[in-house]
Order: sequence, then C-alpha cells, then structure tokens
Amino acid sequence: MTKTQRMLAAIALAGAAAGLAAPAASAAPTAPLTLPDLPSAAPGMPAGAQPASVQEIGSKLSEGANQLNALMELPDKLSPVIAPAEPVLGLAGGLE
Repeated sequence: MTKTQRMLAAIALAGAAAGLAAPAASAAPTAPLTLPDLPSAAPGMPAGAQPASVQEIGSKLSEGANQLNALMELPDKLSPVIAPAEPVLGLAGGLE
C-alpha cells in the first residue's frame, strides 16, 4: 500500500466511524419544525404587497424562477435572427 492509499483508507475509516456514531448522538427528541412568521408590510406599501401565506411566497418565488429561466433561454431563441449578421458584427467588434 502506498502512503496515499493509507491516508485515503484512514480518512474513509474515520468517516465510517463518524457515520456510525451520528445516529446514537441524534437519538434525543427534537423540537417540531415550525414555519417562520410572515413578514409585515412596510409603511406606504400597497395593500396586496404583503403575502397572505408561506405558500404564496413560494409561488411568487417559483414564478420569478420561471421568468429567469425564460430569460436565460433568450439567446438561444435569438440566435437564428443574429446568425446572418454575425460576420458583420464580428468585423465591427474588431475595429475598436
């Protein structure tokens, strides 16, 4: 066995020992998970600005992620439009 193999074996053995010890350490009862309090609207905000539930916050985040995904796909959708002018634009960029 080389020195590197011995070191890797020692690290693996330590990780396995820690993995076996972890269930025993976490045998204590845990507190139930609770949802955080909803944020309150700042003064002067419109009435609909404050979310009514955590699910509403999640849906807004999901909607924003979908919009971001659509924005990330925009260059792929524009490539057929830009491709014919790409040689000219490439030359213009080299004239700086």
